[in-house]
Amino acid sequence: MFEIIKAIIYGIVEGITEWLPVSSTGHLILLEEFIKMDVSPEFWSLFLVVVQLGAIIASALLFWNKIWPFQKPDKAAGKTIFKTDTWMLLFKVGLACVPGVIFALLGIDDICDKYFYNGTGVSIALIAFGIVFILVENWNKKRIAKYNTLADVTFTLALYIGIFQLLAAAFPGTSRSGATIIGALILGVSRTAASEFTFILAIPAMLGASLLELKDFLDMGLSMGGMEIAILLVGVIVAFAVSVIVIKFLMSYIKKHDFKVFGWYRIVLGIVVLLYFML
Repeated sequence: MFEIIKAIIYGIVEGITEWLPVSSTGHLILLEEFIKMDVSPEFWSLFLVVVQLGAIIASALLFWNKIWPFQKPDKAAGKTIFKTDTWMLLFKVGLACVPGVIFALLGIDDICDKYFYNGTGVSIALIAFGIVFILVENWNKKRIAKYNTLADVTFTLALYIGIFQLLAAAFPGTSRSGATIIGALILGVSRTAASEFTFILAIPAMLGASLLELKDFLDMGLSMGGMEIAILLVGVIVAFAVSVIVIKFLMSYIKKHDFKVFGWYRIVLGIVVLLYFML
């Protein structure tokens, strides 16, 4: 029962921090220090990645109308109607995933995790990119967005946004959503369009990471017991429910506010993480 409660807590933290640009990694590192699950190291690594499936499902559900490329069949013509704009968006999202795929295939992400996935590395990333958030938002105040909708995002822009996403893969604590949103803002994308593209881009990126982690787990000849399956399901379900709330909140919040508050939060969290591991 205690492990289920812990899974609920981790699901809540994942659902909140996966979408807000505050770094789920930074929060999970702190959470691991205070709440440790009584599971094998292999299952723990699997849980931290696969729990993201709840967040993925939430994003897919909320943006379903934007990512489903088919309309209701035209009974008169006897055929299914394709949504050209949606197909174009899906191709752009696929292109944005290419840098991340190359990064993973080359094994660079594993090298970065080895050297930077620690309290000091994560805290520095939290603080550094928190400062970047504030600077970019101050600079962005005087600019008028060139690309205001998802349809305005070109293939070139999508590729550049995908490259910005690599910052999160290289430096744990950066925040995947934070890196892509900031990158899009720098490129002239509106705050709303940047957030929408980021949330949709997360679906294949996080799904791929979850499937790879599951494959590695099974390749080691490991299996999950009933309790471990229950822990994983609870974490995923809670992450899904919380993600729905958080995504809706953020899409409403950015209509009237910028991201500077998250920049300040990152700086404070980074200092807390740094001091904790130093002391």
